[in-house]
Amino acid sequence: MPIAVVELLVQNPLLLLFIVAAIGFPLGHIQFKGGSLGTAAVLFVGLFVGALHPDLKLPELLYLFGLTLFVYSIGLSSGPTFFAAFRKRGIVETLFSISVLVAAAALVVLLKKLFTLDPETAAGAFAGSLNNTPALASLLDQLKARAIESGVSALLDRPVVGYSITYPMGVLGTILAISFFQRIWKINYAMEALRGEAGSTIRGKIGNQTVLVTQSKAMGRDLGEIRKEQGWPVIFGRIKRGTVQELIGPSTRLQTGDEITIIGPERLLQEIVDYFGSVAPEDLIADRTEFDYRRIFVSNPQVAGRKISDLKFLKDNEATLTRIRRGDVELLATGNTILEPGDRIRVLCRKSKMDEITAYFGDSYRAISEIDFLSFSTGLALGILVGLIPFALPGGVTLKLGFAGGPLVVGLILGRLYRTGPIVWVLPYTATLTLRQIGLILFLAGVGTRAGYTFFSTLGKEEGLAIFAAGTLITFFSAVSALWIGYRVLKIPMGRLTGMLAGLHTQPAVLGFALEQAKNDDPNTGYAMIHPIATITKIVLAQILLNYLAG
Repeated sequence: MPIAVVELLVQNPLLLLFIVAAIGFPLGHIQFKGGSLGTAAVLFVGLFVGALHPDLKLPELLYLFGLTLFVYSIGLSSGPTFFAAFRKRGIVETLFSISVLVAAAALVVLLKKLFTLDPETAAGAFAGSLNNTPALASLLDQLKARAIESGVSALLDRPVVGYSITYPMGVLGTILAISFFQRIWKINYAMEALRGEAGSTIRGKIGNQTVLVTQSKAMGRDLGEIRKEQGWPVIFGRIKRGTVQELIGPSTRLQTGDEITIIGPERLLQEIVDYFGSVAPEDLIADRTEFDYRRIFVSNPQVAGRKISDLKFLKDNEATLTRIRRGDVELLATGNTILEPGDRIRVLCRKSKMDEITAYFGDSYRAISEIDFLSFSTGLALGILVGLIPFALPGGVTLKLGFAGGPLVVGLILGRLYRTGPIVWVLPYTATLTLRQIGLILFLAGVGTRAGYTFFSTLGKEEGLAIFAAGTLITFFSAVSALWIGYRVLKIPMGRLTGMLAGLHTQPAVLGFALEQAKNDDPNTGYAMIHPIATITKIVLAQILLNYLAG
């Protein structure tokens, strides 16, 4: 690169940032063997650019800012799923995942001696082979003070070098492990999905049907009682008796000749139709003369963060919610569902009430694109403060959650709370995704450019090959042990297990591959359950490793 261009980039760090992002982002979307590097490609472009000159690096504040945005937004969106994971089998599966990570950390101790790695590089290899950027950030945060005291600034480069060399195999090795085991075990993902409990997470596409009631077993019983007895995850919409139409409630009782609308998973609709009678000759959903339905955005902060069952306004105005569109996922609107800013709900009500219902929920696209900076900034400030608190561990080791762990923990708690009085903590879905992406790009571009010069000077040496070999062993150990024990011993369905493995590696590329193989949403369930606890565990283990190996 010409000297004039290098000097221009050195003097203009924002220009450097956008060039690295503009090159790395599209490269990350190139598919190879069913997966891609994703946003992590920005790190490698940053390493390459940083290798051109020792002064080609972004300011530290920039990547720390990006890190806090990234982990806090993950916490907010994962909070409900994270705490729900401790119910039923979630406890066993969570403890199992933590055990795999602890075993991988123990393996790092052995490999450090086998390949004669320095403590900082070994800890960075642990983070890279398990694809965890926040763990790398926690190492840099902890090493900062040590580097200042010792005057050895290269300490900050070593974890990034270990991370960068091991990261690609962390992605590819996990995908290869899933491909291998699903072939030798002859996994049938479709059959696994059909065996799932009827009352569990809704699987597959949601549809609707109008049913003519003729079966005597359905007569004179509350519909709420029937739904609970059969374990159907469905919503009953309206009922037509003679010429009169009404909304269905839990205590509605059926009579011969009633026509009712049902909304639920398409795979269950025929079973439900057979239970009640047959498909009605008239489709009530197409009849919008008296009752109407509309898609409405939830933008009213007084509604966001509340359970549907708590919205007395709906009962007072003879309205019901049937579906919720959250991002790319469509959900059934049950009474326990908590509405989030940006949800697109489907409302069924009398035509005369539709405008009033729409105004109640807000329906402002502009409002759901905006961020409440009072709650957002307060949450981030709390997260940073928690990250500064020192925790004493046995053996005289003191660690902090730092900029990576503090905002994540606070984000999880606030995401679970949803709101505190008038303050709504959760962000609109689209805003959360945008902040997460921007934060990750800022962090990866920052650490990449700051370590690029040291990285390439190490990669071609014998030490670089040793780091790569160590990282490959860590990746395959964690992936193989998780899949074998999870499927063979704990009997976890392969669809959810591959999502758990993606969450254990905190790797969206692996999740994407798992979804392509399963062709259903089971991997998403496992990923959302394990991702937050795996992130926190790896942050803590990385710091413990660094202190233990350095001691």
